[in-house]
Amino acid sequence: MHTREVIYEAMLRSARPALRLAAPLHPKLSRGLVGRAKAVERLVEWGEAERDLTRPLVWVHAPSVGEALMAQAIIGVLRERRPESQLIFTYFSPSAERISERVGADQSAYLPWDLTSESRRVLSVLRPDLIAFTRTEIWPILAREAKLGGTRLALVNAVLAEDSSRLRGPSRFLLGPGYARLDRVGAVNAGDAKRFTRLGVHPERVEVTGDARFDQVWGRITDLGGIEGLKSRPLLRRLDEPDALTIVAGSTWPADEERLIPAFVKVREVVEGVRMIIAPHEPSPSHLTGLEARLDAAGLSHRRLADLEGGGNRLPEVIVVDRVGILAELYALASLAYVGGGFGNAGLHSVVEPAALGIPVLFGPHLGNSLEAYDLARAGGGKCVRTAEALETTLLRLARNSVERAEASAAALIFVRSRLGGAARNARLLDELLEASGP
Repeated sequence: MHTREVIYEAMLRSARPALRLAAPLHPKLSRGLVGRAKAVERLVEWGEAERDLTRPLVWVHAPSVGEALMAQAIIGVLRERRPESQLIFTYFSPSAERISERVGADQSAYLPWDLTSESRRVLSVLRPDLIAFTRTEIWPILAREAKLGGTRLALVNAVLAEDSSRLRGPSRFLLGPGYARLDRVGAVNAGDAKRFTRLGVHPERVEVTGDARFDQVWGRITDLGGIEGLKSRPLLRRLDEPDALTIVAGSTWPADEERLIPAFVKVREVVEGVRMIIAPHEPSPSHLTGLEARLDAAGLSHRRLADLEGGGNRLPEVIVVDRVGILAELYALASLAYVGGGFGNAGLHSVVEPAALGIPVLFGPHLGNSLEAYDLARAGGGKCVRTAEALETTLLRLARNSVERAEASAAALIFVRSRLGGAARNARLLDELLEASGP
């Protein structure tokens, strides 16, 4: 046991009382704490009733909903390659809970607290052959205890930005031993692969496998019949205005909206028949109220989606989406897309959904781990706008120029198709670890 892991576990233990005190003021935090309190029993109960030790068990963990969707694509391919396997799926954020049943695992649950006692209890019952963390996040105590029991460890669909806090200071000090225990890392590109070696992963254990998110998004769109299939769904038929130029702004935060709304007003003054659908990343009552106050101040007519779903109402200039889970479908209505997060501290959200539908994508300058947005812009399917003025200018130019929009649309589709195959390559990496682990 590393001294660093003793410090890490002590910090985690001391933080739990403070989290419980804060929970009543933060519904999302509260849901997570309730789910984590039940996680050990949920996993142990399944293990005692369903675990078949003659079959390999793969435990896949994803932090939040985006990573869960990547895991879903990888699990789907792994199921084809290893139909005899049992699969456990855990997640950290409550946002992943709503899609956990779709991932394709035999059992799903919140990740238990990363403490020695909880990890040992779960591992002693599940006895996994392989644990696969997704994207960036690994849990040091779980990794240590699993490794002691002979479980192989992998990090798939992995990214590590150059400015990541994990590469410096306390994070690197505390998390380094966990990363060094990884048997394999499948990184989305060569730059990410190289950075993981700085965290202690042996270079021979790192390879480039690509990004399974492209496969997940492409597969879902294909299954739904593409744009025309999506538009035939009842909600989208209700909202569709074929003659309008529609801007769909997805996963927005207040920092995005304070720039986007004035830009939309300028476009509306010049372009006839333009409208906007805006979907906040977290449509909490306070966020929706603040957004609607901005729209009122700008003189824009607006209605919430819930008010429009029943039909019979004339569509306003701006539709405010007041629930989660439908943004990927709403992009099918877009002539242009704006993806939020790039003007604040949250980090840019996924540009893959609109790009896979052939929609030109605009986004702010703070990309975080979403480096595929940079590649999309280089390919001509998107544009990084660094200021409010640049957003207004670019939005107006694309709204007025149908030829440029068509060229960007084609470029976005070509870009997404060129990135397919990551799910299969990540699944192959896991399959090789299962093969190496033996019967």
